[in-house]
Amino acid sequence: MNKIHEVPHKINLRNILYFEAGIGLSGNIILLLFQVLKFIRGQRLRLTDPPISLLALIHLLMMLVMSLVASDIFMPGKRWSVSTCKFVMFLYRSFRSLSLCATSLLSILQAITLSSRSSCLAKFKCKSPHHMLGCLLFLSIFYSSFSSPLKAYITVTPNLTSPGFTYLTQSCCLAPMRYYVWQTFYTLLALRDVIFVALLTISSAYMVTFLYRHKKQSQFLHSTNRSPISSPEHRATRTILCLMSFFVVMYTSDSVITYFRYSSSDLILYFVVILVGHSYATVSPFLVLSTEKHVIHILKCYGRTVDI
Repeated sequence: MNKIHEVPHKINLRNILYFEAGIGLSGNIILLLFQVLKFIRGQRLRLTDPPISLLALIHLLMMLVMSLVASDIFMPGKRWSVSTCKFVMFLYRSFRSLSLCATSLLSILQAITLSSRSSCLAKFKCKSPHHMLGCLLFLSIFYSSFSSPLKAYITVTPNLTSPGFTYLTQSCCLAPMRYYVWQTFYTLLALRDVIFVALLTISSAYMVTFLYRHKKQSQFLHSTNRSPISSPEHRATRTILCLMSFFVVMYTSDSVITYFRYSSSDLILYFVVILVGHSYATVSPFLVLSTEKHVIHILKCYGRTVDI
């Protein structure tokens, strides 16, 4: 397999990725600080607040690791050692795994929030938001355990062209695997992803159904009384549904592009994989912040100050 070829526009590609990382870092830092301030001020935490805070932290760290990976692809310099390759690639995959786990849990918890008292999900409403972090930790360990054997095959890129190697960056690559090992490994990874995406889809479908029934009920009653579901919950649910939809689209696109990337060393394809794979981490904090009244109020006051 040929090594990654340099192109005249590699500096521009690198700068675009750094720009994406800058936006993602800024958004997730703001979201994380906002959640920390809510905790410090003693505001009542919602069931979905801990996963949102953890998701912001995960995406923050993911962007930092992505910058390291992008620098080794688009700014080849001193080669990394084997231990550095294993550590960086482990972090790269781990944070992506954590992102999927936290997103799935967030969707499930919002579905629990909307569930009626007679629903089988209602018993989870009385749980403290902090108890859900244990669930997330368990899911993350379970999810990451599937890809942990991959570390054994991560090595430094050979100086000479070698068949069967899959190049990850300029410094790191995957050593050749036996066919049955490759088939078993990627079958388990695909099955793992299908399970978590299915949980996300089912909980999202439940929320869509709930909102649809609520809208029909409101139209039937023709009443001016307060809605059984408050406006903040409406906004939060719609935002989480937007997050889930965006995540599924980006995750599917990333999986398809990554599949073709493994059979190619085209630098443009590497660039697209990284750009698409981190779009969700870049956009998600701004979608969440758009539903927070305090943030909207601060922005409105700032806008009025600027106008004056």
